[in-house]
Amino acid sequence: MNTIAITAATAKEISSLVCLTGATECTLQGSRATYEGKCGRQRIILAITGMGKVNTASALTALLGRYSPHLLINTGCAGAYGGSSLVVGDLAIATAEIYGDEGVLTPSGWEPLDCIGIPLLKAQGKNNVNEFPIPPDFVEKAVRFADAQAISLRSGKFVTVSTCSGTSARGEALATRFDAICENMEGAASAHVALMNGVEFLEIRGISNIVEDRDLSRWDIARACENVQCFIHSFIESL
Repeated sequence: MNTIAITAATAKEISSLVCLTGATECTLQGSRATYEGKCGRQRIILAITGMGKVNTASALTALLGRYSPHLLINTGCAGAYGGSSLVVGDLAIATAEIYGDEGVLTPSGWEPLDCIGIPLLKAQGKNNVNEFPIPPDFVEKAVRFADAQAISLRSGKFVTVSTCSGTSARGEALATRFDAICENMEGAASAHVALMNGVEFLEIRGISNIVEDRDLSRWDIARACENVQCFIHSFIESL
């Protein structure tokens, strides 16, 4: 039986999958909540990492070391950029993850880590600087599955930020700079650790809001979380 690990920053972003897979709580290093269940022919490990890049990298390092999954899926909600055509409740899948904050602020503007000349990771004969491409195999399988089920699943580049974009201007700037469709706070760290450990990686998120001048009354986190978890469960059942 293959093992798939699924991680999210918060309990709300993974609680439906805990129920759908019949998972029970197990112990991992530290105080992070971790669950083990089953979906189709797959053993499922679910973990709540906490918010942000450091929490995520720390949790994943422990998780991958203990369970050795063949596939890591990072999930949760995301804010969609205005030109992406995404709306609240839609699903998005990453073709690449980008560290959106790491770089150099120069008199002429922000520059990526290429400006320093030190890659974040050397792996598989490539220097990874800000952008971590996601291997296409499972991405294409997920997109084909969504198409067959008449489910809208938008693919594109995701940006990981430490400071969430709370203005339309900031969202437009990041979308243009990176040719990206949405942003989150954990994805790039997940893709980074997966590549470092030679583990296949997917990131699928539900859209909780549009990146605009911040207005929480227009958000729907619950709907985003429910939609993406139901899709992930159905997709894994098909594997």
